[in-house]
Amino acid sequence: MSLKAYFQDEAPNAAEGLPGLRLPGLRLSVVVWHLCWAGYCLFGLLGLLLLPASPLVIAALVMITVPGAACVILLSRDSRFMRQALMWVWSLGALLAVGLTGGISGPLAVWCALPLLAAVVLNQRTLITLGASLAFGVTLFAIMISVWHGIKLPDEQEGFWLSVIANVSIVAGLGLAVLPALRMRSERANEAEDTRDRLLKMLTEQPSLLICLDGDGRVVAAYGEAPAGLDLKALLQLGLPASAHVPDRMGVKAAIETAIMEGRADIGFTPHAAMDHYVLLSLRKGGDDRLYGVMHDASLSHAHEASLEAARIEAESLNQGKTQFLASMSHELRTPLNAVIGFSDIMRLKMFGDLPPKYAEYAQLIWESGQHVLDMINDVLDMSKIEAQKYELTLESFDMREPVSAALRLIRGQAHEKTIDIISQMPEMTLTVTADKRAIKQICLNLLSNAVKFTPQGGDVRLSLSQREDVVDIVITDTGIGISAEDLSRIGQPYEQSGSAELRAMGTGLGLSIVKAMAHLLGGSMILSSRLGEGTTVTVSLPVVQTDEQPELPMPVPVQPEPQGVVQSLEAFARAAQNATRHATHNPLEDISHTPDSLSRFSDFVIRPPKS
Repeated sequence: MSLKAYFQDEAPNAAEGLPGLRLPGLRLSVVVWHLCWAGYCLFGLLGLLLLPASPLVIAALVMITVPGAACVILLSRDSRFMRQALMWVWSLGALLAVGLTGGISGPLAVWCALPLLAAVVLNQRTLITLGASLAFGVTLFAIMISVWHGIKLPDEQEGFWLSVIANVSIVAGLGLAVLPALRMRSERANEAEDTRDRLLKMLTEQPSLLICLDGDGRVVAAYGEAPAGLDLKALLQLGLPASAHVPDRMGVKAAIETAIMEGRADIGFTPHAAMDHYVLLSLRKGGDDRLYGVMHDASLSHAHEASLEAARIEAESLNQGKTQFLASMSHELRTPLNAVIGFSDIMRLKMFGDLPPKYAEYAQLIWESGQHVLDMINDVLDMSKIEAQKYELTLESFDMREPVSAALRLIRGQAHEKTIDIISQMPEMTLTVTADKRAIKQICLNLLSNAVKFTPQGGDVRLSLSQREDVVDIVITDTGIGISAEDLSRIGQPYEQSGSAELRAMGTGLGLSIVKAMAHLLGGSMILSSRLGEGTTVTVSLPVVQTDEQPELPMPVPVQPEPQGVVQSLEAFARAAQNATRHATHNPLEDISHTPDSLSRFSDFVIRPPKS
């Protein structure tokens, strides 16, 4: 052990099978005191040898020298056991020295207190208790020896010098023992005071306001920087609720009651003295049944969150207006368009007589264009209903093969014109499901139409209908132009298209989005996989039995996303933390074990004004 280690207050962990036990450090003054005691006793022994002294007196001084020299063993092995063993050595040495000189009536009777004196030197509370017990025991044995009268008292001259040696050693030894102990106590007290000052400075200089409340919401203690706009006079004199704006006071009182009952609460409020500021408060219940809270200014984050909320409401309003406009316009356009398609169809079929070839060609173009516009309007109308959450399902039990076959019959004519083979694979047995027959037909028709539309002449389109457990899979595969990896991530959103401008002009980008939305309405899902130039595979998985409850469509609202780096407001974080705590299984007060004693004395108020 180095010399510097003797001055340390803490020694390494003790051995003797007590891991983690820490002892006060072995100070140099302890070793010096013991060595000085041994040297003093040896010096007194040499002086008595000149008298000459009796053998019992010499033996007594030799015995009392041994404990002083035995302290050297602590330099190499310091532990609780070795210190206790040293106390027993002191007791034995004192007992022999007092006993050999006549017991309690002898000149060395004062040495009965040596175990207690040695315990004071070692400066350890448990050893002081042991030393007092051992000193009392040595005193009892010394009294018994004196009553026995079996040992002769030293003569007058020896007795005088032994009394001088004993009394001087006790007085000097006690003085030298108490001074280091008092100094150590003073150092520890100063260190505790410094620690308290550092803690108080840290609490005062931190940027939030820490408060301690009683059950009525009155502030008992407060430290730190006051949030901007907070009325400190109302806070300290009238309590926490009085510092909030009138509409928010009931919420603050409710948060205090919640914290008392449940152990924690979080709330934000507007100070009554500054309506343009916002304060966040987080309350926790301590082990002393008081409430401890943290208050800080959240004006900027609250304003940012309010602006986001306003933007969200505005976006929802705009989206709702757009949906209603499209729905009304679709109805208005379909009425005259149906007349255009009907009359052009009559002219195309020459129902009232022949037409010149040029007029017949124009009638055919009018009919095809009108039919194309009608299809797009129907898609827009369906998407508008879906976005407005007004698309209602008509549930019934039917054979799944019926709507799929109907969609195949409708698309075969279009496929025949492009010399595209339609290959279908359906189960031979009845496949009964409970769903909306029209929605399933619309799903198959949209997917088959897209497959035929984007597959070159001579290609093929395959439809597979199968069942696995309680799920029905509709798989449509084509050998068309495919979709690039860049476009694949956004295909399926409303009005999103891929490919060149010529390909985009062939539709509105609503087919897949309608399929995806209808699949979700039916409780299923849509999976899209494709390779550019090789083809596309769309898998729609639907449950066999659909419940009567219609799920809400997860249609995204076109809100401007937050920029990178914007931190979530503390109020939202606090609400999330509170919700997570309510659903947790652990005790909300687990993290609060007790109130530190060093903090229980803080009853003053150290509040800094807000920094600009």
